[in-house]
Amino acid sequence: MTEGSNLPVQPATRVDPITGAVIQGALENIAIEMGHKLMRMSYSSIIRESEDFGAALTDAEGRQLCECKMSTPLQSGPIPGYVRGVRERFAARGDVFRPGDVIIHNDPYGGASHGPDVAFLVPAFDGETLIGFSVTTAHHLDIGAHTPGSCGIVDAVDAYAEGLQFKALKIVDQGRPNDMLWHMIRDNIRISDLVVGDMEAQIRAAEIGANRFLELVRHYSRDTVTGASEDLMDYSERLMRAAIRDIPDGVYKAETFIDGFLDDPDPSRRDLKIAVTITVKGDELEVDLTGTAPQVPDRPINMPFEGTVDCAIWLTLRSILLDSVVYGPIPQNSGLTRPIKITAPKGCLANPIFPAPVIARFCPGNALADAVMKALAPAAAEHISAGIGNLTVIAFSGVVNDQQWVHMEILEGSYGGRHGLDGMDTVDTLYANTRNNPIEDIESHLPLRIMRYELREDMAAAGEWRGGVGSVREFVYLTDGGFSVEGDGHKYKPWGFDGGADGAPSALVQATAAGERIELPSKVPYRKAKAGDRLIAYGPSGGGYGPPLKRAPQAVLDNVLDGLISAELAREQYGVVISGNAVDEAATKALRTGRRASK
Repeated sequence: MTEGSNLPVQPATRVDPITGAVIQGALENIAIEMGHKLMRMSYSSIIRESEDFGAALTDAEGRQLCECKMSTPLQSGPIPGYVRGVRERFAARGDVFRPGDVIIHNDPYGGASHGPDVAFLVPAFDGETLIGFSVTTAHHLDIGAHTPGSCGIVDAVDAYAEGLQFKALKIVDQGRPNDMLWHMIRDNIRISDLVVGDMEAQIRAAEIGANRFLELVRHYSRDTVTGASEDLMDYSERLMRAAIRDIPDGVYKAETFIDGFLDDPDPSRRDLKIAVTITVKGDELEVDLTGTAPQVPDRPINMPFEGTVDCAIWLTLRSILLDSVVYGPIPQNSGLTRPIKITAPKGCLANPIFPAPVIARFCPGNALADAVMKALAPAAAEHISAGIGNLTVIAFSGVVNDQQWVHMEILEGSYGGRHGLDGMDTVDTLYANTRNNPIEDIESHLPLRIMRYELREDMAAAGEWRGGVGSVREFVYLTDGGFSVEGDGHKYKPWGFDGGADGAPSALVQATAAGERIELPSKVPYRKAKAGDRLIAYGPSGGGYGPPLKRAPQAVLDNVLDGLISAELAREQYGVVISGNAVDEAATKALRTGRRASK
C-alpha cells in the first residue's frame, strides 16, 4: 500500500486473516491449475500458444472468487456474466443444476463476450448444496459462421449470421453426454475435430476446478471458505474505493473515433464516436457512455454491454487505480467492481439490441478502454499511458488435400508512452493480453510462411517518453486460400499526451503473386488469396507522452542506434544532433535552446 493511503481501518472479518490468506492462495492456485491443464490439453494454437482463454471460480450466485492469471481479461472477466446469463435462462425455463452437469453457453446477449468465446460451466456441489461454478472460456477457431473462421466475420448482418448460439444448454446431463448436441456441433462447425477437441479440454479443465474447489471446502468447511470469500471480496472493494477517493471529485470526459467501415458509402457505418463521461464522487465512480454512436444494425462491430463493455471499463480502471507495481497482488474478484456503475443508452454501439451482430466487437472495445484512459488522464496523469495502438485479427483459411484448415492470428498493437517509461512495443494492449504465435508453430502446421516479423522504423511517436512501436508481419500463402480481417486504427492516430506526438496508424496490404499491390481497409470480409500472395500487416504505434524536447539525449541516441528512428528524425523531432555514434552535446543544447525560445 502506498504511503499516506486513506484506506480505512480493517473491519472485523468472518475468518482469521491467516486462514483467509491461505484460502485466497488456494483459490488462485485452482484457477492457475485449470489454465495450465487447459493449455496442455488444447489442440489449437489460439489457446495453447496465444492463451486466449479464461478460467475462474464463482460462488453459487455467480460472483467471481478468483481467476487464472495467464488468461486474458476479456476471457476471465466476463465469467460472472456468463454464470448470470445461464442462471437467468435456467430460471426462465424452470431448469435446475444437478451434480454431473456441464453447461455450454456463448450468448452475447446473456453475458458472453461474443459467440466464439464459448464457456463451459461445471456446477460444484457439496452434498446436495450448490456451492459454486467452475468455468472455462476459450476462443474457438470456427463457430459455424457464414465464412471460415471466427474472426473477420465483418459482414454478418445479424446475430444469426455469426454462427451457432448455445444458450445455457446441458451438453452433459448428470454425467451423460448429450450426444445429439455433440453431433449438431460437429456437423455445423468447420475443422470440427480441432474445435471439439478444444471444447473437451475446456470441460476437463472445468471439472478439475470443480473437484479442487470441493476439496478445499471439505478441508476447511463450507462456512470457512464462504466467510473467507466474503472477506476477500470486501477487501478488494475497500482497495478500489480507497483508490477512487484519491481522484478529485469531478466530471471527466473524453471521446474517440473508430474507423468502422471506411470503404462503405453509408456514413452510419464509418467514423463512429465513442463518448465517455466519468463522474467521481467520494469513493464511487460512474461511467456514462451517452453520446456514443448508434448501433450498426447490420454490421458486427457493436459491443455487448455485459461481457465486453463492462470488462473493458473494469480492466482499465483497475489498471490505472490499482497498479500491481504499487499494490502488489490483489484478489481478483467481484468486490473490485462494486464501487463502479456503468450506463449506456439502449441501442448505441455500447449497448446494442438483439439481434444486432457483435462478433467483431474486439477493436471497438479496446478503443472504449482507451477512451476511459484518456478521460482520466487529467486526474491521474502519472498512472495512464498515451493513446494505444489497436490490434488486428486475421482469419487465414484454405483447403489442402480435401482437408479444411483455419488459423487465427492476433497482430499486436502497442502502448503509448507512460510517466517515466516508454510505451511497450508490439504487444497486445489493455483487455487483450494474448500472446503471439511462434513462427515455428505456424509454419510447421499450416501452408503459410512468415517472411518478415520486425519493428517498424521511424514510427515511434515523439515524446519525453516515446510511444511504443508497431510491428511488420508478412505472411505468404503456399497454397490457394483466403482470409478475413477485423481491425481498427487505419484512420485515427493514437493520441499523444501532454505535448507528446500522436502515434502512427496501422495498415494492411495484399501483394499478389501477379505483382498487384492492394491497400486494404481495417475490416475485410472473406477474400480469396492465391499461392504466392503475400499479406503484409503494419502495426500501429502508440502516442508519445510529454514534450519531446525534454527527452534525455542518451535515450534518443539509443533509439537511433537500435534502428527505431533515424538521425534525421532525432534532430527534427527531439532537437538532438547525432554525430557518428554519439550525441553532439553542444549542437544539441544550441538547437534545443533555439526551439524553446521560438515557442
